[in-house]
Amino acid sequence: MLHFVNDYSECAHEEILKKIAEINYEKINGYGSDHYCDSAKEKIRKACDCPAADVYFVTGGTQTNQLVIDTMLMPYEGVVAADTGHVSVHEAGAIEYTGHKVLTVPGKDGKMCAADLKKLLKIFYADGNHEHMVFPGMVYISHPTEYGTLYTRAELQALRTVCDNYKLPLYLDGARLSYGLTADGTDVTMKDIAELTDVFYIGGTKCGALFGEAIVFTKNNTPAHFITRVKQHGALLAKGWLLGVQFDVLFTDGLYERIGRNAIDTAEMLKKALTEKGYRFLLTSPTNQILIILENARMEELAEKVAFSFWETIDDTHTAIRFCTSWATKKEDVAALIEIL
Repeated sequence: MLHFVNDYSECAHEEILKKIAEINYEKINGYGSDHYCDSAKEKIRKACDCPAADVYFVTGGTQTNQLVIDTMLMPYEGVVAADTGHVSVHEAGAIEYTGHKVLTVPGKDGKMCAADLKKLLKIFYADGNHEHMVFPGMVYISHPTEYGTLYTRAELQALRTVCDNYKLPLYLDGARLSYGLTADGTDVTMKDIAELTDVFYIGGTKCGALFGEAIVFTKNNTPAHFITRVKQHGALLAKGWLLGVQFDVLFTDGLYERIGRNAIDTAEMLKKALTEKGYRFLLTSPTNQILIILENARMEELAEKVAFSFWETIDDTHTAIRFCTSWATKKEDVAALIEIL
């Protein structure tokens, strides 16, 4: 069976496992107050060109989104997201569980358009009864999006301008950031993200780590008593050094972007073959998520040999599925998939 279900099926990059093995018996302070976390934070600040950034490590993406959104919002506020956004669809109401509503705008290939955001905000404040409504308190986007698409720098700047006009923080979910930074044709760098957002996170779980995400506050805007709030959310890992050492390795000698490139190269190899063979794409993704439309009978036949993800129902006889490459995908596995296709 070939596996193209997701980008976190494999354990971790060998450099991370090697480093953890090396320090296995070292006695290390807990809760992130250790020299590995300190080193990783400094490397991340350098990569962002943001010396004053506050960096915190937590274990997973949904946990990160819930934590950041809950601590940055007032009790009467909600978060604005695309209707296809992860916090809107695939987080089991984690944001709503904290008492904050997810306010949605139409997604376009997974992205939020600045014009749609501005329209939502104008309508809200033009409503004479808005004091009785949930206030838009911050904006959530992801890069890459849930569809594998990417924002341009101009699109991020346009969102930034709207957020500035309405005094809203802009939060970027970077669960797959490694693949976004290394995709062909992108003009968005880590420095751009740090400049144009108020807070973002660098994904580790889907980008070569055992687990873990790095939250980066870029505008001297870390919520008060943030570590206490992290603990309240059950997100403060006692063995916090396990997170720090992984990001310390990922941000040494450009490893984070180098391993992301493998996912892009193998995805491009697969996309080229799918195009040549006449398969129909749901949309064009420049990253490691490839969405195609199959007849249901063909999908069932393919599932006997290949593990992939269900994406969405197109009609009674067609379904969109996802192939996902990763930092660890082997070209020989892609060649074997192409042969089956």
